Amino acid sequence: MQSLIHPDPRESPGMPTHTRIRMFNTKETYPNQSLDNDLCQAVRAGNTIYVRGQVGTDFDGILVGLGDPRAQAEQAMKNVKQLLEEAGSDLSHIVKTTTYLIDPRYREPVYQEVGKWLKGVYPISTGLVVSALGQPQWLMEIDVIAVIPDDTVSSDTPAP
Repeated sequence: MQSLIHPDPRESPGMPTHTRIRMFNTKETYPNQSLDNDLCQAVRAGNTIYVRGQVGTDFDGILVGLGDPRAQAEQAMKNVKQLLEEAGSDLSHIVKTTTYLIDPRYREPVYQEVGKWLKGVYPISTGLVVSALGQPQWLMEIDVIAVIPDDTVSSDTPAP
């Protein structure tokens, strides 16, 4: 089995500045399109994790919730949770979300579902309505930025 986490091979040995998680090529992800891009699902750079836009498709390529924005949001958040854990963090350390919808009427079901996953987290959030996403069956997409907290907090850092 191939490892899902890869240090950047262009970095100096023993001194990687970022790690790529779940690398893939778009030829496999978008077989109905003429694409050939090397990407990854997440990047860990220092103590920051950048998660690629997640949709209602699981990591085996199976769409969950055809026509159902809430079900797609649930699957997207399952993906986000898994990727953050693989990168060494978790949902509670999300600091920013960006949500893309193809219809403003999907805002309530999508935001209600995402809200269940992020209750008590209080990230900053941007929401956009766009004309389309990468595949016609995708109704929503969410990308996140999270951190890996320091093990120790300086004594002069004020408590929240």
